[in-house]
Amino acid sequence: MQYCLLSPTRLVPTEEVDPDRVTELQEQILLAGCWTVPITAQKDALFVMDGHHRLTVAHRLGFAAVPVILLDYGTVRVESWRAGETFTPACIFAMARSGRKFPCKTTRHIFDRSLPGCNVPLESLRRVDPVDHMLATAPRAWS
Repeated sequence: MQYCLLSPTRLVPTEEVDPDRVTELQEQILLAGCWTVPITAQKDALFVMDGHHRLTVAHRLGFAAVPVILLDYGTVRVESWRAGETFTPACIFAMARSGRKFPCKTTRHIFDRSLPGCNVPLESLRRVDPVDHMLATAPRAWS
């Protein structure tokens, strides 16, 4: 399984975020100087499965691209963080298409396999030149 670099503007968030967690995560990412955990998104609609806080950090920092792993719901299960609530991929699609978002930490995506990390220097995510623009707008596999 590989990740690609996509423009954060192409990804569709499905949940709200905790602003304090975003600030904390932004500080961690800036301190590390590199992006180490790809965002996961549904491969066709680009709905974010996991990484809403990271996506918000990418927007705050004005990144032209972020590492993303594209998956489908054939290999991903959905559960709720909240007792007594049940979610399906259809629920997530409906919410995302409506333009609304679930509250923070509503859905929990469980991946069949462990997902790879990455080590992408932040400077390479900030730049926008012809090569980076191609990376930011078209999926490209990286190992």
